[in-house]
Amino acid sequence: MKPISYWIHKRAFLTPKRVALIGEESTYTYEALSEEVHRAASLLQHRFQLQKGDRVAILSQNRVEYMIFYFAIAQLGLVAVPLNVRLTASELQFQINDSGAKMILYESRTAALYEEIKNKVIFENAYCFGEKIDDYDLPCKEVNVNTADDPFIICYTSGTTGRPKGAVLTQDNMFWNALNNQYAIDITTNDKVIVLLPLFHIGGIGLFAFPTLLAGGTVVVPSKFEPGYAIQVIEEYEITIVMGVPTIHDAIRKHPRFETADFSSVRWFYSGGAPCPRELIEAYLDRGLPFGQGMGMTETSPTIFMLVKEDYQRKVGSIGKPVMFCDIAIVDEEGIPVPNGEVGELLIKGPHVMKEYWGLPDKTNEAIRDGWFYSGDLMRQDEEGFIYVAGRKKDMIISGGENIYPLEIEQVLKELSAINEAAVIGLPHEKWGEVPIAFISFNSNCDLSKEEIRDYCASKLAKYKVPKEFTILEDLPKNATGKIDKKALYMLLNAEVGKNEI
Repeated sequence: MKPISYWIHKRAFLTPKRVALIGEESTYTYEALSEEVHRAASLLQHRFQLQKGDRVAILSQNRVEYMIFYFAIAQLGLVAVPLNVRLTASELQFQINDSGAKMILYESRTAALYEEIKNKVIFENAYCFGEKIDDYDLPCKEVNVNTADDPFIICYTSGTTGRPKGAVLTQDNMFWNALNNQYAIDITTNDKVIVLLPLFHIGGIGLFAFPTLLAGGTVVVPSKFEPGYAIQVIEEYEITIVMGVPTIHDAIRKHPRFETADFSSVRWFYSGGAPCPRELIEAYLDRGLPFGQGMGMTETSPTIFMLVKEDYQRKVGSIGKPVMFCDIAIVDEEGIPVPNGEVGELLIKGPHVMKEYWGLPDKTNEAIRDGWFYSGDLMRQDEEGFIYVAGRKKDMIISGGENIYPLEIEQVLKELSAINEAAVIGLPHEKWGEVPIAFISFNSNCDLSKEEIRDYCASKLAKYKVPKEFTILEDLPKNATGKIDKKALYMLLNAEVGKNEI
């Protein structure tokens, strides 16, 4: 199969004057986008001398260049390493070193973070978005890309062991995800999609930027999310598909203009990334707006389930059925499929499932067995085949669409010599879905203030990972095997008994 940059170049031949990409300062037809992808590829190949397989870190908020360079990287068989701009320099340092990135792309809004990283990691090359690339029109040497096997993107996910894992996605993974989304919600050349999710997340490109460009539609990329501005863009460009996590849809719903905004062009508001409250869904439905849910994972490029137009009203609360080129199973601890209505672990198989975890063969073999990806998510299926989220086998918190693994926070807390034990759980939150809170016990004759603990966490962790509450106990509850009993902590939290907030 040809590199996915072919989508843009072929569209430049088929529909050259059709608008492909709209940013805040520039608009590209498919013809212009194709030329810009060629220039970006020429820049990477000729000025920076990058070779097939080289990793390119990207530290940027949303902008059209992010999309342009994704396709330039694909054309050359390079590997993109998108970096979460909300992480600290120390967290990013690990990902950059682990991936072996030879180059970093950044922008003015992330320049300060880049300078901080630069003091910890040495890059062979760096390029700031916005620099002119017009003079790089040298033809690119043809690169033989194996789209089914060569890495294309390494997306880091927080690990349950505290070590982030790089999910390796191929260009074929992205192609099949694009088809899955096109078939599920009928994305066509007439669609205009607004990108409200960050392009450093697989959701930003997979839902639904890449699928829309494959279909020949238009992708609009605001530089940031602000609910009033998002409503303005939806109206101005007559957006047809609005994808977001529940916090995005909730912010739009709560904006004063929500009730009077002209959403007549929108044929789908779509939600994923975290459980969506029923009352939020119904707020859109009550306004006569189509609102669907789905579910995906970084490791599956990302889409697994989607509700289609026939079912979004009658199956409120379901994440739908598996998309076209995706098989699933829901199994018990022995790997045996469970009956309808019973809870089991979700297994996934399909051409959109990642190749591996970067540099972690044991973790890859643990996650992918006999062709099935073991998700760690708990699901149940009704008699019609619709899937409902029952919980997470993995000890994970989802806050505003971001995955938070408690062990990572617990390890940071236990770096403080005063702390004997630490446990982090998720607290339901109206805006963010969940937020992390911490239970701790001190060593004898040791004490710390709330501010000291919070400041230390903030120096080591992204803001959204810092616990919102700290509760001190003499001893944390244990189960029969001597492990901290988080179920007991949840009960303690709900009962509000024995708490002593610090």
